[in-house]
Amino acid sequence: MKISFANIVKKATAGVLAASFCLALASCDKGETKKTIPADYGSYGADIARELAALYPNRSAYSADEVSAGGYICDKMKELGYEPEIQTFTGSSGQTSHNYIVKIEGTGFYVEDASGNYNLEKRIAVIGAHYDDAMVYVPETAGGEGEEGGEGEGEGEGEGEEPAETEGPSYSYDGISDNASGIGCLMTCLARAKDYSEMGYDVYFVAFGASSDNYAGAYAFYESLTEEERSKIEVMYCIESIYAGDKVYASAGYNSLISGKKYAMRRKLYQTYDVCYANTLYTNYKFDIYYNESGIKTDLDGDGIIDIYNEVSANKSDYVVFDEAGIPIVFFDSYDYNFIALEDMKDTKNLNLQTFGGQIKGTPADSTELLDSVIRKEDTDTDEDGIPDKSGDVLQIRINAIAFVMLETLNKGSDSGMTPKAYKEYLANPTESTVITPAATQGTTLPSAQVAEG
Repeated sequence: MKISFANIVKKATAGVLAASFCLALASCDKGETKKTIPADYGSYGADIARELAALYPNRSAYSADEVSAGGYICDKMKELGYEPEIQTFTGSSGQTSHNYIVKIEGTGFYVEDASGNYNLEKRIAVIGAHYDDAMVYVPETAGGEGEEGGEGEGEGEGEGEEPAETEGPSYSYDGISDNASGIGCLMTCLARAKDYSEMGYDVYFVAFGASSDNYAGAYAFYESLTEEERSKIEVMYCIESIYAGDKVYASAGYNSLISGKKYAMRRKLYQTYDVCYANTLYTNYKFDIYYNESGIKTDLDGDGIIDIYNEVSANKSDYVVFDEAGIPIVFFDSYDYNFIALEDMKDTKNLNLQTFGGQIKGTPADSTELLDSVIRKEDTDTDEDGIPDKSGDVLQIRINAIAFVMLETLNKGSDSGMTPKAYKEYLANPTESTVITPAATQGTTLPSAQVAEG
C-alpha cells in the first residue's frame, strides 16, 4: 500500500504544529525573523545510526543481529507513521533475510505523447541503503589472536621463547560507517517526507538486508517489482559508508560509460551537484559533494574499451542491481579518490586512521568509538553571530545534507514531464517552455575550486 506525500503532511501531529506556532509567535514578539537553514534536521538520523551500531554491532548477513537490526528499523518506520512492507527473501546460502519498504505516492507528471497531448503518468525514484555489516566481526582486532589473516601462534618464534604479545586497539567494530550511517540518512529522508506535499515522484524507500551476499536484498527487491514499475524508475539513490571517508562523493553507474548514454545516465547526478551548490550547505556546514575526477584511463566495466575514471566509483553497493538494469543511479559514499592509481585509493588519509592503511570499510576501524574520537568535534561559532555553527558532528552533517539533497533534487521534478502544479502554470502561459522540464533546466557547472580540490 502506498501513502501519499499529501497525506503525510496532513498527519503532522498537533503537538508539532502547536510548537512551531508558538516559536513563530515568540519570534514575532521579539521582532525577529527566524532564519531558515537548509538541512537543519537535528540529530535524528545520526542518533539512529549510532544507536543501531551500538545495539547490533555484529550485523553480518543472516545473523541474529541482522534480524534484530531489521526489526529496529521497522519499528522506527512505524514511529514515523508508516506501515512498512516486510519482504522476506532467501540468499545464496539458503538462509533468509528481509527488506523493509515504504512506498510514498507522488502526484505524477504530465507527459507529452507523440500527438502532442499531455497525460498524467507515474514516475518512480528509489532511495536505498543496506543495514547489514560489511564484515564478520572478530573480537580480537588488529594484530590480535584469531584475526583473519593474522600469523599463527608461535610462528617465526625461537624455540622456548614466549610468543610476543600484540596489543590490539581498544575500540570495538560496529559498522557505524558501513552502513549504519546510510540507514540514518534513509530514515532522515522518511522523517522529512512531510515537507514535500507536491512531490511528483512515487518514492520507494528501502532498507536492504544481506547486501554483503552479492546484494541479495537489492536483487530480491528489484525482482519483486512489476515490469511496469521497473519501466517507471527514473533514478535509484544508493547511500553507503558516508561517515569515515575524507570527502562525500556522488557517482553515476557504469551504464553511463556506454557510448552515447553519458548525459542521459548522469543527468540526475548533475542535478544532485546543482542542488548542493545552489543552497548554503557549505556556508552553514562546510559540506560539499565532490565527484571523482581522477582521470585514470582503464577498462572499468570489462567491455574491452578504455574508460576515463571520472564521475563513477569502483566501490560497489546495492546500486549494482539497478545499474545492470540500465537505470540511472546516484551513489553516495565517503572516500578519497584523489590518487593517481586505483590500487592506492582508500577511505581516508587521516593520520589517526591508518591502522589498516586508511581503509575503514570492512575493517575493525569501522568503529563508533574510534571514528567519533577522531572525526567528531565540538560545534563552534565560526561566523561569530552568537550561535554555535553545526560544524562539529560530521556524521550528523553528512546524513542531513545528503538527505536534503536527494529530496530537493526529486522535488525539482522529472526530465520527461511536469507536476500537476507546473502543468497548470504551463496551460496558463504555454509560451514559457522552461516549465515543461523544470529539472532539465538546472545548470551543471561546478565551482572551479571544487573541481581543483576533488
